[in-house]
This record gives sequence, C-alpha cells and structure tokens, in this order.
Amino acid sequence: MKNDAKSSGPSLDQPMFGLIPIKDSNSQTAFQGHMIAASGEFVGTFLFLFFGFIGHLMAVDTAPNSGKNGVNSNQTVIYIALSYGLSLLVTVWTLFRISGGLFNPAVTLAMVVTGSVPPVRGLILFLPQMLAGICAAAVASVIVPGDIRTVQTTLTPGMSPAQGVFLEMFLTAQLCFTALMLAAEKSKDTFIAPIGIGLAFFVCEIAGVFYTGASLNPTRSFGPAVVGRDFHTYHWIYWIGPFLGALLAAGYFHFVKFFNYEEANPGQDSAGGQFDREVEEQAASPGAERDSMNMDDMMEGGNAGKRSRAGTGQGQGQVPQGQMGQGQQGLGLQGQNGGYHPGYAGQRM
Repeated sequence: MKNDAKSSGPSLDQPMFGLIPIKDSNSQTAFQGHMIAASGEFVGTFLFLFFGFIGHLMAVDTAPNSGKNGVNSNQTVIYIALSYGLSLLVTVWTLFRISGGLFNPAVTLAMVVTGSVPPVRGLILFLPQMLAGICAAAVASVIVPGDIRTVQTTLTPGMSPAQGVFLEMFLTAQLCFTALMLAAEKSKDTFIAPIGIGLAFFVCEIAGVFYTGASLNPTRSFGPAVVGRDFHTYHWIYWIGPFLGALLAAGYFHFVKFFNYEEANPGQDSAGGQFDREVEEQAASPGAERDSMNMDDMMEGGNAGKRSRAGTGQGQGQVPQGQMGQGQQGLGLQGQNGGYHPGYAGQRM
C-alpha cells in the first residue's frame, strides 16, 4: 500500500517533485560522476570566492584611507581574513559530499599527488574552478559598488617577487596539509574537517593579506585579474607559490605515511584516547574478572542490608552502632585498606 501511495503522485522528497525517476546509484557512469563533481566544484568555488570578494570589498570601502592591498588597520585585516575563512568553511561543509570541497587547483594538486583524487578527476575539476573564479569576480563587480581590482592580490611595497613566492608557498602548504590530514586521511575528526580547513585558511589570510594578498589559490588571483583587466608582472607568483606549497604538503604527508605516523602517537582515533585505552587494558587483565565479582558481592550485601533494616523498622536515619561499619562496607564505600573509594562515594548521595 505504501509503495502504491508513493508511486501514485509526485513526492517532495524526490527530484523534480517525483517527475524524474530516481536511478540506481550503480547505474551512474564514470563520466556522470565527473560531471557531478565538476558542477559541485563550480558552485562551491563560485560561492566561496563571491562571498569572500563581497566581504573584502565592504571591509575596504568602509575603512577610510585604505592602503596597499586595501589594508589600513589590523581590524581590516581580520575582517578580510574572516570573510574568506568563514566563506570557505561554510562552502566546504555544504558541498564536500558532492565534489570533495576542493575549490582550489593547489589543493586539488595535493590530493592528486597523494592519491586521494584520481588524476583524471583532478584535470576535469581544474576548468570549472577557474571559470568559477572569473564568474565570482564578475558578479561581485556588477552587483556591488567598488572597483573589483581592490580585491586583487598584490605585493606590498618592499616585498620582492621571490619573497612573495615563498610566503605563498608556506601559506598554501599549511592549508593543503590541513586538508590532507583532516579530510583525505580518514579519522574520527573527518566529519569536522571543514572547520579545521576554514580556520587554517583564516590563519593564513591573517598572516599574508598585508604582504601578498594571501592568495593560496590561483583561481582567487586569476578571476579578479581577468575581470579587472589588470595583470601584474609578478602575477606568476600566485601560481608557482601555491603549487609549490601543495607539493611541499604532499611530500611531508607521504613522509609521515611511509613511516606509519599512527604508531608514533597511538590511540588518537580511539573512542576516548589514551585514558579509555588504559581502562580497556585493565578490564582485559586476569584480575579484572575477580575484582568485578567482588564488587558484585559488595553491592549485593549492601542491598541485603537495606532490605533487613527496612523490614525491622530501622533505617529511618538510625543505624545501630554495631552495624555502622557493616553498613558502610556493604554499600561499597569502604576500600580494602579501610579508606573510602571516591568512585562509589557518589552513590551514597
């Protein structure tokens, strides 16, 4: 009856109100999977950069006497960093089940080098990522006032292209390694990986916005440059730096995996860490069963004492002096050496 009711009309929990039948997941081809992932990367990269650009423009336009890179105060730097960091956090958390939540050719390269993403998938995702960056910059320049060139990544005076390359490399390495350890390497923390990735991007933005604009992403620099029609002579550093950072992060990831980093600090992915593991080992020891039986006997003696006092009318706050120690021992409050066990004292209350 339920199946007939569902098939009799459109349903809100089906695609297009039930007008399009749901296909078996096994019938999806590799090409269809790549296209779905590509669409997720386009949408995710667009949303991530669009809201980042809007926040960046607002921070600069509302701050008087904007300096190089639109930065004139620590507050402006923090606001710009928050705009990009929180935008990435929310977007990755929303779309990571569709495409993996990469939104960055450098992160994609790190995933390909470590084997987390197939090379073919990585190449397919590159184009929608680049197109999304251009579209995000174009839409932002149209719907809000201000010059889109304000959000371009530029070197601050006194910063050489060589310095910019290495700064972008280390910033991107931090982001990529965070993504590798939290998202690519499955653990009990994988479900909150977007938080760690967003916070890592936020930290890198704070460190690099003033000096290089903190690109960490070729798409983030390429889009505003195309829409603003303004390519600096050192634009190449926003490609070389992030890609070098991706390779650096992937190299160290391979290093720790090769030497089985899990054994260097074991137990980090258990239910409760080191303490729970020690409790489990104690429970599996030969004397654990005997201690458990003794505790059961003690609890049973305490229950019998309560029933005896209740039947004789005693127990209304008055216990015979001679039975005081016996009652305490029966409740399991008194240890083997006459002391009180803190783990059971709470049961008396």
